[in-house]
Amino acid sequence: MGMGRKTEEACLTFVYFHFNYRTRQHAVKFNQQKQKQTVDSSSSCFKIPPLTLTWVSVFILFLFSPVFPAISARHHHQIFRPRQQSNKMKLVEAHLNKINKPFVKSIQSPDGDTIDCVLSHHQPAFDHPKLKGQKPLDPPESYDQAENRSENHQLWSLSGESCPEGTIPIRRTTKQDILRANSIRKFGRKIRPIRRDTSSYGHEHAVGYVSGNKYYGAKASINVWAPKVANRYEFSLSQMWLISGSFGNDLNTIEAGWQVSPELYGDSHPRFFTYWTTDAYQTTGCYNLLCSGFIQTNNRIAIGAAISPTSLYNGGQFDISLLIWKDPKHGNWWLEFGKGTLVGYWPASLFTHLRDHASMVQFGGEIVNSRASGSHTLTQMGSGHFSGLGFSKASYFRNMQVVDWGNNLIPLSNFKILADHPNCYDIRGGTNRAWGNYIYYGGPGKNPRCP
Repeated sequence: MGMGRKTEEACLTFVYFHFNYRTRQHAVKFNQQKQKQTVDSSSSCFKIPPLTLTWVSVFILFLFSPVFPAISARHHHQIFRPRQQSNKMKLVEAHLNKINKPFVKSIQSPDGDTIDCVLSHHQPAFDHPKLKGQKPLDPPESYDQAENRSENHQLWSLSGESCPEGTIPIRRTTKQDILRANSIRKFGRKIRPIRRDTSSYGHEHAVGYVSGNKYYGAKASINVWAPKVANRYEFSLSQMWLISGSFGNDLNTIEAGWQVSPELYGDSHPRFFTYWTTDAYQTTGCYNLLCSGFIQTNNRIAIGAAISPTSLYNGGQFDISLLIWKDPKHGNWWLEFGKGTLVGYWPASLFTHLRDHASMVQFGGEIVNSRASGSHTLTQMGSGHFSGLGFSKASYFRNMQVVDWGNNLIPLSNFKILADHPNCYDIRGGTNRAWGNYIYYGGPGKNPRCP
């Protein structure tokens, strides 16, 4: 069943906001003020006649007595703020204990990450009420699965170490990761989408998409770059979206690709990521394994880990192949990385609309434009160059396909492209025998045509 033009247009407006950052006040240095006050008082006491000193003492006692609320309240405020900070750190520690599971081995990555090898049945997924007590399913028989020998292409694996069988690699979350977030509760989550015309802030896209049919998966090879991100509150990503629902409170999505996110990871490396939601990003879903839901089965791929190598302008090009497909037997959505390497799956029970099928598939790039300097952001999309420059200069998706009801990969039909702000980031599509359906997309952000 088709989604209709109104719903289709609504898809291309869902944007997320990460900018409700509250200004923090600094605590008063009470002890320094108290010390200074004591020195000043003692030096002036020698100038006060003996009879006057008695009245001054009475006055000081009166000021610091409980019946003088102004001084009492101020003093209470000064000792309360450090306690507030202490309570926050307790919440941070509690959240870390929730998502960082006990491990049997840890591996240090060259980029500073720590990868923990966690027993597969202890992973965060099984904290979900619908998944408690379960264990990972065996991989289904894939129609296009190779011998599971593809290269890893992740920095942490360059050491030659790996996680033992029966465990999965999980990027350890640090205290600094959580403190960079807008709030502890929203750590690892997107903000509920709001239409672009309701705010000057928002996410900007350059995407190709198909809609109007029932889709049971999607596949593409995604060119990997390291775009510059202007500040820690913005990101740049390239991904596939499987979408179903009305773009209201019941929006379901499954997402996978690569992203540069200083807020989430604390650096500028492109990283392999996943996301899901079943209620329009309100309370369900998260990036990677930062909440319960996605069940990982692979012991060699770490979701959220840095990708290496990356593409070079007018030089060597590197891409990753991603496939998301629905297992006909159990209905779960499996994620494949590279040639036949199954990473894990999103259980069908997590979803409402996506329990059956997707009604739209998107491929492309997205950035956050916070307009922190009062003008358009300098955050780059893709390679940071416009689509017209073509191969080795612009970023691309190639061999884009969807999965039909018979579990077959088929070319895209009625494929459309759209760029929210074509003077900042643009897109163009095409087909050929080598690449099938493909797109070039991206841009530099702020430039003379994008003020």
